[in-house]
Amino acid sequence: MRSALRYKAIFAIAGLLSLQSCFVAKDYKQPDVVKQEYYRSDNLPADSLNMANVSWREMFNDPILQDYIEKGLQNNIDIRVALQQIIAAEAYVKQGKAGYLPTLNTNARYTHQELAPNSQFGNFFSSLDQYEINANLSWEADIWGKITSQKKAYQARALQTVAAHQAVKTRLIADIATTYYQLLALDEQIRITEETIDTRASSLETTKALKEAGNVTEVGVQQTEAQLYNAQGILLDLKDQRYQLENAFSILLGEAPNNIVRTDLSEQEITTNLNVGVPVELLRNRPDVIAAEYNFMNAFQLTNLARTNFYPSLSISATAGLQSLDPATLVNTNSLFATIIGNLAQPILNGRKIRTQYEVAQSQQEQARLNFRKTILIASKEVSDALHSYKTATEKIVVKQKEFNAYSLATDYSQELLNNGLANYLEVLTARQNALNSRLELTNARFNQLKAMVKLYEALGGGWQ
Repeated sequence: MRSALRYKAIFAIAGLLSLQSCFVAKDYKQPDVVKQEYYRSDNLPADSLNMANVSWREMFNDPILQDYIEKGLQNNIDIRVALQQIIAAEAYVKQGKAGYLPTLNTNARYTHQELAPNSQFGNFFSSLDQYEINANLSWEADIWGKITSQKKAYQARALQTVAAHQAVKTRLIADIATTYYQLLALDEQIRITEETIDTRASSLETTKALKEAGNVTEVGVQQTEAQLYNAQGILLDLKDQRYQLENAFSILLGEAPNNIVRTDLSEQEITTNLNVGVPVELLRNRPDVIAAEYNFMNAFQLTNLARTNFYPSLSISATAGLQSLDPATLVNTNSLFATIIGNLAQPILNGRKIRTQYEVAQSQQEQARLNFRKTILIASKEVSDALHSYKTATEKIVVKQKEFNAYSLATDYSQELLNNGLANYLEVLTARQNALNSRLELTNARFNQLKAMVKLYEALGGGWQ
């Protein structure tokens, strides 16, 4: 009867103390780090659909590029590492959920003891053998929300790894698309340069003929030949850059360096409307922002956990088993024993360890909050930069096209005037060089437009859906 009353008293105390947990463990609230003015852009229509919600398959309509992205998502090393991090974090989540359950341990023990003759039992035994089989059950009450806070911290960490995996996917897709477009741009520039080399080789023969006719001097011949060598040098640089970029692209796909099959730059079209959505909604798609908040949430719960260490802990343990001096009588009702212990522990002096842990947890929570805010600021910058870069690249394509047309006409006119002895050969050389540079820059402007589109898609958090 008394034993039953003791058990009831222990559980009653545990229940009352558990009711106080709300006074220790605080509820999580999103920190005030999200503000409308963080997004510097004049074209954020409130009713637009965020392009980040568009699947990467719709965003990138080149079937070869789609296959490369699919392959990269399957084979990329960073993606596979991120998946393993998720698996590890989910294991901790399972451990956190099991924190409410009691622990059970079993033990089999044999003890042999040689007793001193002058000891308490030395006059009765020279040696002592004891056999024991027992099971120990222990349980800690969730006083002050300690176990709950730890479980929530594990959950936040797991969700952070999921968001981190999504961030890796977004970055990988953007890297694959950008590198693919850059390869296409290099192909176009190489084709332009090869055409220029053929043209300049033909011009060199023409210049030699003009020299024989007395229309130009040897200086003109040498300058034409130098321009031919200049174009050949540009071609070597472009091919070397393309070779190294193909190797880098192979690594993105998780493969050894090899040749990359691809289409042409002229076949690439932007068919998705570049809408960015409402500024505050941008945070719902940026996986790095989501991960930063989960990191803060984890630090918040760890601070809750550190705070509970100031308060008493209640644990109950029970041990039962068989114990005998003779193995023959071990399995016997007379060998049964049982012990139950209720323990209420309150830390008083512990070398300031608990205070230090709490202050460190508070500091780490503030660091996580500041990192969360910094991530949002960086996100706003990247969105603003990508929008402006796309607008600039689009306008620059028009300007560079006009520039190339002007230099192309200037080249034709100057060559015609030279053939009729009405122009200086230096004018022809200058017009040719300007035409080549302008054409290469026009190709680069087209690539920059595609790159800015990809960067905007990444900055808005697109790709991982």
